[in-house]
Amino acid sequence: MTDPRMLARWHESQRPRLVAIAVNLLGDAAEAEDVVQEAWLRLQRTDPAGIDNLAAWMTTVVSRLSLDVLRSARRRHEAPLSAERWRSHADAAPTPEEDAAAADRVGVALLVVLETLGPAERLAFVLHDVFGLSFPEVAAILDRSEAGSRKLASRARARVRGAAPSRTASRADDRLVAAWLRAAREGEFATLLELLDEGAVLRADYGTHSETIRGARDIAGRAALSAALAARSTRILVNGRPAVAAVVRGRVVSVMIFGIHHGRITALEVLAGAERLRTIAGLDEAVGLA
Repeated sequence: MTDPRMLARWHESQRPRLVAIAVNLLGDAAEAEDVVQEAWLRLQRTDPAGIDNLAAWMTTVVSRLSLDVLRSARRRHEAPLSAERWRSHADAAPTPEEDAAAADRVGVALLVVLETLGPAERLAFVLHDVFGLSFPEVAAILDRSEAGSRKLASRARARVRGAAPSRTASRADDRLVAAWLRAAREGEFATLLELLDEGAVLRADYGTHSETIRGARDIAGRAALSAALAARSTRILVNGRPAVAAVVRGRVVSVMIFGIHHGRITALEVLAGAERLRTIAGLDEAVGLA
């Protein structure tokens, strides 16, 4: 594939998968975008005719760049990383589109456990268990033996499984919150309005002050203006209830818990600020707490 236009189109088709890998590894959407862009620039400086498998080559470059970021002195002194996405090992290997859409709910305890994984453990787990790469492929990226890579993934898997949440929220509620998050990311006021009960109430506790917003239109309007924060949010469970956690540079900065009745969102509880977030079981142990 030597035609620059064909190469650019190919890259766009692969980009969602590559960004999803980087986000899972780094826990930060902005850093993930930077890593994928750098990988693309490196590909442009390379003769693609000499690359047997472009997808594997780009996966390797993105993974190694992410590993460099994880190991950097700057990141070591910052808060640990947050789990942007988590997928069960039992899931089938995802397509690029599925990778981009993969944002399964994770429990708060699982979020904390993923933050404690070392860079190599995190990479082995994410690439093998989440994205379905073989252990020989993971070993080549890590520059370790296949047996060593298996041990890394096994240790990570044991810690993750120990924290895996029981799913008490229904699939319908799950889909509703996923639709809310998508609409908020796009600033789609009309869609947000459809998801809300007319008499919905949002109560926010920021630690220093509180706020109450009543009515679907006012709540949808506020959410539509929060696309930047929604883009950094991931679905979680809080005491079995569907929720979303906003993660900025590896730190949980706010949690929104949903009340759902008859297929509509009737209540939203927002908690922000370190003191309020520590009242949520599991978050008090997270070093990445804002």
